[in-house]
Amino acid sequence: MINIGLIGAGRIAGHHIQAIKKFKLFKIVAFCDLQTDKIENHKISNKFNSYNHYDEMLKNEKNIDLVVIMTPSGMHYEHAKKIITKYKKNIIIEKPICLKTSQVAELYKLAKKNKVKIFPVFQNRYNKAIQFLKKKKTMNALGKLRTISVQVRWCRPQRYYDLADWRGTFSHDGGALTNQGIHHLDALRYLCGELKVVNAKMSTLGVNIEVEDSVVANFELNNGAIGTLEITTSARPKDYNATISLVGSKGLAQIGGLALNELQIYSPNQKSCKMYSEKIPTAYGFGHFSFYKDVKNYFSNFIKFPVSSDDCLKTINLLNSFYVSDEIKKSVNPIKIKDSIRLGIKNEKISKKYR
Repeated sequence: MINIGLIGAGRIAGHHIQAIKKFKLFKIVAFCDLQTDKIENHKISNKFNSYNHYDEMLKNEKNIDLVVIMTPSGMHYEHAKKIITKYKKNIIIEKPICLKTSQVAELYKLAKKNKVKIFPVFQNRYNKAIQFLKKKKTMNALGKLRTISVQVRWCRPQRYYDLADWRGTFSHDGGALTNQGIHHLDALRYLCGELKVVNAKMSTLGVNIEVEDSVVANFELNNGAIGTLEITTSARPKDYNATISLVGSKGLAQIGGLALNELQIYSPNQKSCKMYSEKIPTAYGFGHFSFYKDVKNYFSNFIKFPVSSDDCLKTINLLNSFYVSDEIKKSVNPIKIKDSIRLGIKNEKISKKYR
């Protein structure tokens, strides 16, 4: 039995709980949130203890094997570091694992030193459409990649950012690319390989926040393909589309839907589209179930978790490269850049509230 402690009772917690309940190996033994009344919103079948601070939870629940961190993005690094070094616990971290590349590198180094495991959540990788295109045979049928287009046109009005003081900040949230676009950025890497040139422009156009709500960019992959990225949360009055299109020398593929869950075009065999698309009730999709299956297999069958430290690090590094490009007003090579000067900047006033 793997005993689990949950930190953070926001909306995403419900998806983790549903997935955890699918596997007999897992048992939720404790749940903490600064507002303990929010814990009552989540239905857990077995008895568990509630806490308003993770220190109290981990001091009292010494049998916890795995901690799930679902706190504001800008707190992931601080929370994870303490849980790894002080309490020596395995951790699951929601997206993005950290805001800075250097923070991710340090967490993995500390995890290795303290002999614990980090499981970063990239749930959209498990979607049928993405797994279909990930196959070598499927991708080869498109021929040599020529152009790629990433496009997200969603709506996040001012009231969304006014829900909490950490939202819309560089210190604890990040903008449209970090919060919403991270899944599409990761899918770009996952499917197409590494980027060698990124040129990005960011703007805040539809709301009063310090981070970007819109980003446009062009990029070049190591394999020579070129592409464009357009991600915005300033579309009104609703969410419209989120797609990734791949143009190859032999054909074209396009994934779309609420959460990259629909294979909309696959010209080598258009009949594949229906088979490799899935209907999802919310933008979170079903990926958390497959994610926890991989976590289960790691503990029970000693099967290697599919996202390595290097893989995770490269996605966060790519994320930072878009911000750095905007900051220095130049094209950058992702592997040669360091952290963004904005993402993850310190804000003690907000951090104190979530420590």
